[in-house]
Amino acid sequence: MHSPQFPDALSHGVADKRIDILRAIGRTGSISQAAREVAVSYKAAWQAVDTLTNLAGVPLVERAVGGVGGGGASLTAQGQQLLDLADALDEAREAVQALWASRQGDAPGPAQAAYARLSLRTSMRNQLPGVIAALEGQGHDRIVRVVVRFGPGDKNAAMAARITQESAELLGLVHGMPVVALCKATAVQVRPAMDPGVAPANQLQGTVVAIAADAQGDEVTLGLGGDAQLVGFAAPGSHWQLGQGGWAAVDETAVVIALPG
Repeated sequence: MHSPQFPDALSHGVADKRIDILRAIGRTGSISQAAREVAVSYKAAWQAVDTLTNLAGVPLVERAVGGVGGGGASLTAQGQQLLDLADALDEAREAVQALWASRQGDAPGPAQAAYARLSLRTSMRNQLPGVIAALEGQGHDRIVRVVVRFGPGDKNAAMAARITQESAELLGLVHGMPVVALCKATAVQVRPAMDPGVAPANQLQGTVVAIAADAQGDEVTLGLGGDAQLVGFAAPGSHWQLGQGGWAAVDETAVVIALPG
């Protein structure tokens, strides 16, 4: 049997509902009851268990089918160990936050917000913090369109992502929630004008602040205002210049939504 990879299983952070679902399964002995308690669908609850199991590398839940009671579910020893670790991390986090608050005051400052975003471990270079401006259902496909707005003033930039209904449930997404929109640099196309084939919400205007020319494609970094930047690629030999205005376009299916730690 492989050694449990509990840090990987907790890499999503305990802010979403996956750990809550696991905890409810242990308490109720039922996945359906756990789903009701955490206010997600049965399918989302099973998705949460499958995700945690894949990340941990060991079985976390045992399912009993049939029988007088109609079947049920229980935590394995490794499942209980994962919960114990999650609880210990919660206690340690609360202690650190209390210590920080006693030194800095109750108001969260930029350093705390930055640290929360640094807890995201990903290869995606583009990480744009913002708040959820809209959650739009997509009919029978069970896809949710999440619009994230960021930047100061009335002309806030926005980026939309398409995720499954189950993922939206597990993250507990609601209007106004702080989130981080992520996308790979290779998914971002930098152009001198807007692309009619991309939704306006996913086209961001900026100024070139860095260029790395390459035969396979020029890497271009656009400053979006404030401290926000977006890295993407343009056609090789496109002759971009520092200070030049441009547009970055990314498909909504290439954007990932994450919760700050």
